[in-house]
Amino acid sequence: MIIQIDSREKARAIKKIVAEFDRKGIKHPVSKLMVGDYMNYDNPRLIIDRKQNLSELCNNVCQDHERFRRELLLAKENGIQIIFLVEHGNGIERLEHVVFWENPRRWKRRRNPKTGLYETLETKAMTGETLYKILCTQERKYGCRFLFCSKEQTGKEIIRILGGEWDGS
Repeated sequence: MIIQIDSREKARAIKKIVAEFDRKGIKHPVSKLMVGDYMNYDNPRLIIDRKQNLSELCNNVCQDHERFRRELLLAKENGIQIIFLVEHGNGIERLEHVVFWENPRRWKRRRNPKTGLYETLETKAMTGETLYKILCTQERKYGCRFLFCSKEQTGKEIIRILGGEWDGS
Protein backbone atom coordinates (compact mmCIF):
# COMPACT_ATOMS: atom_id res chain seq x y z
CA MET A 1 0.00 0.00 0.00
CA ILE A 2 1.17 3.53 -0.82
CA ILE A 3 -0.64 6.43 0.83
CA GLN A 4 -0.11 9.89 -0.63
CA ILE A 5 -0.12 12.70 1.94
CA ASP A 6 -1.20 16.18 0.88
CA SER A 7 1.70 18.64 0.98
CA ARG A 8 -0.41 21.15 2.95
CA GLU A 9 -0.53 18.84 5.99
CA LYS A 10 1.74 20.23 8.69
CA ALA A 11 4.65 17.86 9.45
CA ARG A 12 4.39 18.51 13.20
CA ALA A 13 0.68 17.69 13.26
CA ILE A 14 1.04 14.35 11.48
CA LYS A 15 4.15 12.97 13.21
CA LYS A 16 2.23 10.11 14.87
CA ILE A 17 0.38 9.29 11.65
CA VAL A 18 3.63 9.05 9.68
CA ALA A 19 5.16 6.96 12.48
CA GLU A 20 2.23 4.52 12.17
CA PHE A 21 2.70 4.32 8.38
CA ASP A 22 6.42 3.61 8.94
CA ARG A 23 5.61 0.93 11.55
CA LYS A 24 3.34 -0.83 9.04
CA GLY A 25 5.85 -0.45 6.18
CA ILE A 26 3.55 1.85 4.20
CA LYS A 27 5.22 4.22 1.75
CA HIS A 28 3.90 7.77 2.08
CA PRO A 29 5.00 10.25 -0.60
CA VAL A 30 4.01 13.87 -0.06
CA SER A 31 2.51 15.99 -2.85
CA LYS A 32 -0.57 18.12 -3.41
CA LEU A 33 -3.94 16.38 -3.62
CA MET A 34 -6.93 17.86 -5.47
CA VAL A 35 -9.07 17.42 -2.35
CA GLY A 36 -8.44 16.01 1.11
CA ASP A 37 -5.29 14.92 2.88
CA TYR A 38 -4.72 11.16 2.32
CA MET A 39 -5.18 8.88 -0.70
CA ASN A 40 -4.29 5.24 -1.39
CA TYR A 41 -2.76 4.84 -4.86
CA ASP A 42 -4.79 1.62 -5.26
CA ASN A 43 -8.08 3.52 -4.86
CA PRO A 44 -7.72 7.21 -5.83
CA ARG A 45 -11.50 7.70 -5.65
CA LEU A 46 -11.51 7.40 -1.84
CA ILE A 47 -9.93 10.35 0.00
CA ILE A 48 -9.61 11.16 3.70
CA ASP A 49 -9.65 14.75 4.92
CA ARG A 50 -8.37 14.90 8.52
CA LYS A 51 -9.86 17.39 10.98
CA GLN A 52 -8.18 17.91 14.34
CA ASN A 53 -11.47 18.22 16.26
CA LEU A 54 -15.11 19.32 16.01
CA SER A 55 -14.12 22.95 16.55
CA GLU A 56 -12.11 22.90 13.31
CA LEU A 57 -14.97 21.19 11.47
CA CYS A 58 -17.44 23.72 12.90
CA ASN A 59 -15.21 26.55 11.68
CA ASN A 60 -15.07 24.95 8.21
CA VAL A 61 -18.84 24.69 7.87
CA CYS A 62 -19.42 28.21 9.25
CA GLN A 63 -16.69 30.76 8.56
CA ASP A 64 -15.08 28.83 5.67
CA HIS A 65 -18.40 27.57 4.32
CA GLU A 66 -17.90 28.60 0.70
CA ARG A 67 -14.40 27.09 0.44
CA PHE A 68 -15.60 23.91 2.19
CA ARG A 69 -18.60 23.63 -0.15
CA ARG A 70 -16.36 24.09 -3.23
CA GLU A 71 -14.17 21.22 -2.04
CA LEU A 72 -17.23 18.98 -1.56
CA LEU A 73 -18.51 19.88 -5.03
CA LEU A 74 -15.10 19.26 -6.61
CA ALA A 75 -14.95 15.81 -5.01
CA LYS A 76 -18.49 14.96 -6.12
CA GLU A 77 -17.93 16.20 -9.69
CA ASN A 78 -14.81 14.02 -9.96
CA GLY A 79 -16.42 10.88 -8.55
CA ILE A 80 -14.41 11.06 -5.33
CA GLN A 81 -15.81 9.74 -2.04
CA ILE A 82 -14.46 12.09 0.64
CA ILE A 83 -14.36 10.97 4.25
CA PHE A 84 -13.78 13.51 6.98
CA LEU A 85 -11.89 11.82 9.79
CA VAL A 86 -12.38 13.96 12.90
CA GLU A 87 -9.83 13.43 15.68
CA HIS A 88 -12.12 14.45 18.49
CA GLY A 89 -12.27 11.62 21.02
CA ASN A 90 -14.09 12.52 24.27
CA GLY A 91 -17.00 10.17 23.60
CA ILE A 92 -17.67 11.38 20.05
CA GLU A 93 -17.51 8.08 18.13
CA ARG A 94 -20.31 8.46 15.58
CA LEU A 95 -22.06 11.30 13.79
CA GLU A 96 -25.09 10.97 16.09
CA HIS A 97 -22.87 11.83 19.08
CA VAL A 98 -22.19 15.33 17.66
CA VAL A 99 -25.59 16.38 19.05
CA PHE A 100 -24.04 16.23 22.54
CA TRP A 101 -20.91 18.24 21.65
CA GLU A 102 -20.32 21.29 23.85
CA ASN A 103 -18.84 24.03 21.67
CA PRO A 104 -16.08 25.70 23.73
CA ARG A 105 -17.00 29.02 22.10
CA ARG A 106 -20.62 28.73 23.29
CA TRP A 107 -19.89 30.25 26.71
CA LYS A 108 -17.85 33.33 27.58
CA ARG A 109 -16.68 34.51 30.98
CA ARG A 110 -16.47 38.20 31.70
CA ARG A 111 -16.35 40.52 34.64
CA ASN A 112 -19.59 42.34 35.32
CA PRO A 113 -18.71 46.08 35.31
CA LYS A 114 -21.36 46.84 37.95
CA THR A 115 -20.70 44.09 40.48
CA GLY A 116 -17.06 43.28 39.67
CA LEU A 117 -17.94 39.58 39.78
CA TYR A 118 -17.25 37.14 36.96
CA GLU A 119 -20.25 35.76 35.11
CA THR A 120 -20.75 33.24 32.35
CA LEU A 121 -22.65 34.44 29.31
CA GLU A 122 -24.08 32.34 26.50
CA THR A 123 -22.91 33.35 23.01
CA LYS A 124 -24.49 32.69 19.63
CA ALA A 125 -21.82 30.09 18.77
CA MET A 126 -23.10 26.93 17.12
CA THR A 127 -24.53 24.12 19.23
CA GLY A 128 -23.79 20.44 18.74
CA GLU A 129 -27.37 19.89 17.59
CA THR A 130 -27.07 22.50 14.82
CA LEU A 131 -23.68 21.16 13.71
CA TYR A 132 -25.14 17.64 13.59
CA LYS A 133 -27.97 18.79 11.30
CA ILE A 134 -25.51 20.58 8.97
CA LEU A 135 -23.24 17.53 8.74
CA CYS A 136 -26.21 15.23 7.99
CA THR A 137 -27.29 17.59 5.20
CA GLN A 138 -23.78 17.60 3.74
CA GLU A 139 -23.62 13.79 3.78
CA ARG A 140 -26.95 13.63 1.96
CA LYS A 141 -26.19 16.42 -0.50
CA TYR A 142 -22.54 15.68 -1.39
CA GLY A 143 -22.11 11.99 -0.57
CA CYS A 144 -19.31 12.65 1.94
CA ARG A 145 -19.00 10.86 5.29
CA PHE A 146 -17.96 11.99 8.77
CA LEU A 147 -16.07 9.44 10.87
CA PHE A 148 -14.50 9.94 14.30
CA CYS A 149 -11.49 8.66 16.21
CA SER A 150 -9.05 9.67 18.93
CA LYS A 151 -5.75 11.31 17.95
CA GLU A 152 -3.90 8.14 18.99
CA GLN A 153 -5.93 6.06 16.51
CA THR A 154 -5.76 8.36 13.45
CA GLY A 155 -2.93 6.55 11.65
CA LYS A 156 -4.56 3.14 12.17
CA GLU A 157 -7.94 4.48 11.03
CA ILE A 158 -6.47 6.00 7.85
CA ILE A 159 -4.83 2.66 7.03
CA ARG A 160 -8.03 0.74 7.81
CA ILE A 161 -10.27 3.00 5.72
CA LEU A 162 -7.94 3.38 2.74
CA GLY A 163 -6.95 -0.29 2.92
CA GLY A 164 -10.46 -1.37 2.05
CA GLU A 165 -11.55 -2.47 5.51
CA TRP A 166 -14.14 0.30 5.64
CA ASP A 167 -17.59 -1.01 4.76
CA GLY A 168 -19.11 2.39 3.95
CA SER A 169 -21.55 2.37 6.86
